[in-house]
Amino acid sequence: MSDRHSHTTKNAVHLNVEVQGKGFPILCLHGHPGSGSSLSVFTNHLSKRFQTLAPDLRGYGKSRFNDDFDMGDHLTDLEALLDQFQVKKCLILGWSLGGILAMELALKLPQRITGLILVATAARPRGNHPPVTWQDNLYTGVASLLSCIKPNWQWNIDTFGKRSLLRYLIQQHTPTAYRYIATVAVPAYLQTSGAATRALYTALKARYDRLTDLQQIQCPSLVLTGAGDYHITADASWETCQYLKDCQWHCYPNTAHLFPWEIPDQVLSDIDHWLLENYELFLIS
Repeated sequence: MSDRHSHTTKNAVHLNVEVQGKGFPILCLHGHPGSGSSLSVFTNHLSKRFQTLAPDLRGYGKSRFNDDFDMGDHLTDLEALLDQFQVKKCLILGWSLGGILAMELALKLPQRITGLILVATAARPRGNHPPVTWQDNLYTGVASLLSCIKPNWQWNIDTFGKRSLLRYLIQQHTPTAYRYIATVAVPAYLQTSGAATRALYTALKARYDRLTDLQQIQCPSLVLTGAGDYHITADASWETCQYLKDCQWHCYPNTAHLFPWEIPDQVLSDIDHWLLENYELFLIS
């Protein structure tokens, strides 16, 4: 075992991970706040033809970790996870923060990462979120709580959901989107540690920017974004696409940061087409 590998393993945190399916592996990375379960919209579909590995990142979900750490520690954990499952080559699907980590891993492990699916993310993330009021927070809490009790309750969607902070996360207030929010997003939010939040905000305050480094990434990429994303704007995602060598782009109208929960069928169809077009490249890269 090399000294580098020993160092990586020694400092890595063992991550809780959900593994589904068989075939070429896809590492699926969630956003903030989130957990591996947040990616079920992708993994339940992709695992029919691929092996999906969806970890809870350090400090998220069941990967409990309360000590302070930095964003680079996520990369240490994920490299150790690939070693644990003896993954020599894989694709990465990353949503929001997960997309940033996907690009970082592609830069760090170019021989192992053969394709990127980047969802609502950017190498120089920028947002345009309006100021948050006390009423926003109140309605968000009420809407989330009632969604947990009755996810498809249209009265709750119309009365509280559309007036809450959820209006900046989704634009199509469908029962499907609220079902994901109730069953996946709320539990993930409650399980996200303060240390994980601090690690992310520290990186953002330092004006995280990896745009020019993206030219080093040789593998094909698919960038997906919601036209009305307030958290990481469509312009920021488009800018990222321009720096990637082999990149396809889809921007979905009338959607926001959680667009995979708004229009899952369209998103999965576009991913399927891209995977089919590039499958041989993934194997030989």
